[in-house]
Amino acid sequence: MLKKTELLYSGKAKDVFATDDPAVLWVTYKDQATALNGKKKVQISGKGALNLQISTLLFKGVGAAGIPTHYLSTPDDQTMLCQRCEMVPLEAVVRDFASGSFQRKFQTAPLLQLTPAVHEFYYKSDALDDPFANDEQIIALGWANRATLTAIHELSNQVNLVLQAQFSAVGIKLVDFKLEFGWLADGALVLADELSPDNMRLVDEATGESLDKDVFRKGQGPLTPVYQTVLDRLKGAAHV
Repeated sequence: MLKKTELLYSGKAKDVFATDDPAVLWVTYKDQATALNGKKKVQISGKGALNLQISTLLFKGVGAAGIPTHYLSTPDDQTMLCQRCEMVPLEAVVRDFASGSFQRKFQTAPLLQLTPAVHEFYYKSDALDDPFANDEQIIALGWANRATLTAIHELSNQVNLVLQAQFSAVGIKLVDFKLEFGWLADGALVLADELSPDNMRLVDEATGESLDKDVFRKGQGPLTPVYQTVLDRLKGAAHV
């Protein structure tokens, strides 16, 4: 049986451990919510298990569509086993509708549909508050080459189509989301990190209410019932 060994990384929402298999990582989802790049931080019982279950369903859907991911299995209600990756130090944001910083920056109508979907990159650095970076800046600073950026763009579009279909089938509008990618030992680029309401904006198509971490960011109420709604709908669709 696979065994967890040393802690490799402790993040805002997950702890990453090595295992006795050098190709496999043990990822524990935390009962913690953060916003404003970690400046707002609260312990929320049950959140980690909800995020894990949602991520599991979404990774399975993406994988079934032929998109390569780091996901291996979910052995318990706090743990995901993943292939070890060398992470690309970028967040790839995809926006289908105007919201958040995009809406504020460009003063658009709320949830203006964006066609084509807007792609943005942000450099992963808590110290720098994850600054925006364009392709030329990324290449000049050595964070990724042109081929990697092109591959991330193409994979992000594929993920977008799959997630849109998954959420639309359960009455949820996918507004925007953040992806991370990594290289496996054989050089393959795969979708990594997590897929949950922590890193995407979701809106109930019937009520217009937020079904994501914006509820926490804006102090609109308890977070776990919102995440439970997303999970219940996805599980219901998966059982059809």
